[in-house]
Amino acid sequence: MREENEKVNQNNNTPPASVEMVAEKVYSRDTGPVKGKDERWIQNEWLAAIGSFILLAAGLLFDTFTRPEWFSGSIRFVWYVIAYLPVGLPVVFKGVKLAFRGSIFTEFLLMGIATMGAFYIGVYPEGVAVMLFYAVGELFQGAAVNRAKRSIKALMDGRPESASVLRNGNYVSVDPLGVQVDETIQIRVGERVSLDGQMLSDGSAFNAAALTGESRPMFIERGETVLAGMINESKVVDLKVTKPFNESALARILSLLQNAQGRKAKTELFIRRFAKVYTPIVVFLAVGLTFLPYFFVEDYNFNQWLYRALIFLVISCPCALVVAIPLGYFGGIGAGSRNGILFKGSSYLDRITRVDTVVMDKTGTLTKGVFKVQQVVNKSLHENGWLSYVAALESQSNHPIAKAIIEYVSKDPVKKVAHLEEIKGYGLKGIVEGKEILAGNVKLLKKFDVPMESELETLIDTLVVVAVNRTLAGYIVIADEIKEDSRLAIRQMHAMNIKTIMLSGDKQAVVDKVARELNIDAAYGDLFPEDKVKKLEEIKKGKKEAVAFVGDGINDAPVLAISDVGIAMGGLGSDLAIETADVVIQTDQPSKIVTAIRIGKATNNIVWQNIALAFGVKVIVMALGAWGLASMWEAVFADVGVALLAIVNAIRIQRMKF
Repeated sequence: MREENEKVNQNNNTPPASVEMVAEKVYSRDTGPVKGKDERWIQNEWLAAIGSFILLAAGLLFDTFTRPEWFSGSIRFVWYVIAYLPVGLPVVFKGVKLAFRGSIFTEFLLMGIATMGAFYIGVYPEGVAVMLFYAVGELFQGAAVNRAKRSIKALMDGRPESASVLRNGNYVSVDPLGVQVDETIQIRVGERVSLDGQMLSDGSAFNAAALTGESRPMFIERGETVLAGMINESKVVDLKVTKPFNESALARILSLLQNAQGRKAKTELFIRRFAKVYTPIVVFLAVGLTFLPYFFVEDYNFNQWLYRALIFLVISCPCALVVAIPLGYFGGIGAGSRNGILFKGSSYLDRITRVDTVVMDKTGTLTKGVFKVQQVVNKSLHENGWLSYVAALESQSNHPIAKAIIEYVSKDPVKKVAHLEEIKGYGLKGIVEGKEILAGNVKLLKKFDVPMESELETLIDTLVVVAVNRTLAGYIVIADEIKEDSRLAIRQMHAMNIKTIMLSGDKQAVVDKVARELNIDAAYGDLFPEDKVKKLEEIKKGKKEAVAFVGDGINDAPVLAISDVGIAMGGLGSDLAIETADVVIQTDQPSKIVTAIRIGKATNNIVWQNIALAFGVKVIVMALGAWGLASMWEAVFADVGVALLAIVNAIRIQRMKF
């Protein structure tokens, strides 16, 4: 079972963080979160880089082509110092500040030592160029990070600042945090829904892109659920609030994104640990490269070997690794968000790439979970009078089957129920008007020794069998529909050589029928929640690859917890299932399972491409520099150039189609 600290720890008493705070937390480096900078600060950094570039270019022009008489000696030195200061001082200052805090071997201090060493041996242009291109690389890196942040910020932007609440006969504007459950709020055309609620009006079209990634409007009718974050597109509507703001769909997504930072991928954690060990090692190697040749080389020249060591230092800077790799994972999380998929951390982007078996619940996952009463069969002398008893019991349940029965029997007033008992995996038992009522599956009547016809066990359809005072009263035939893209999802998984298995509490005949229609590899029915756990443990036993479980109900939470990758259907799914899962599909579309796997694989490919690129180029140029075959210019490319290429490669995932 996964460690408890890998699960979302939501605090419903604390207001969710702002979008900006979430974006900052999802992407950070060892030195802390990458802070957003205002436009004036960014402009100043660019102006400093441009000024430094102009002075460097002019100096190189004087050195190479038309060297004036005055451009020599101390004037030339001062010229390049002035070119260096705008881009070099901030980096050196940051390196010194971190050194005093205990982080000595940082990229900032390495760059400072290398460039000041270049000035010491008289290669002023190279010293300026290293720092200038490093500064430009930092600016491009910041732009890439800000762009990645904006992809999530754009998704979640527009957290409603107020809600129009009906109080004392008038609508008043209040903070969503101050709205109570069961109060009525009004949503005007073009407004974003501030809290989860039940539609009181006739209905309206809503844009749910912020929650699902789908831009196509969805029509929500009276009595159906409207989620916070949706935008009303048709007409003014009233909603009855069903959840406080901190438990709403919008707050839940913010919380999931906020917690994503704490669950880093093994690759990301390894690279960070590696960089902390690798950087001091190359510093000591550079020191050795400077002084050790004195004992082995006859014509030892200190400045020559110092220059080689400085090249070694510039190349050793692990910028490309500690920047582009987290950015690659961050891009994967952003790509998932735009597709209506929430990864609770980069570790799950890695883990989902190893999935070779997908185990799925049936109701609400592969089927719509929207049941309709198809037939009522009476076995009682009292006609259908027992239906009102069933409706009374089912009114106490949130199960989709219960809702279908209540909707069918809505013309009758709901009777009072005493001693209600929910028997998991069987059904409901209670006292209505002094009569003992049993409503559930065939196993429930067997459990209480109620005589019944053998034909009931042979019926394939989903049944709610009813007994009054231990006598069979009748049964209700319920039908559920398979989701439109369930067949596509199974077909795509098979194309990826992924085995598909279905687990369900429904009877085996119904489960087999759905499995045949969808071409699922294996299907198991008549399972209690604890049976699902045992079955998944059997499936996982001896497997090297990962097993994913997809579910949506409260009873799926234990199975989601023990799976290698738990995937919850977030639209209709229970809060417990969503909190327990590692990945949440906001659209309730099974085909998004394949999309999630593709995003994970694309992210993994990009991360390893960046690792290979960074290490490959650095090792080659390090070797050339140590033998005196590479100059500081090659070192600049090996460090800053490779970092920029890795960043560009990392943000590529945000443009991919899945």
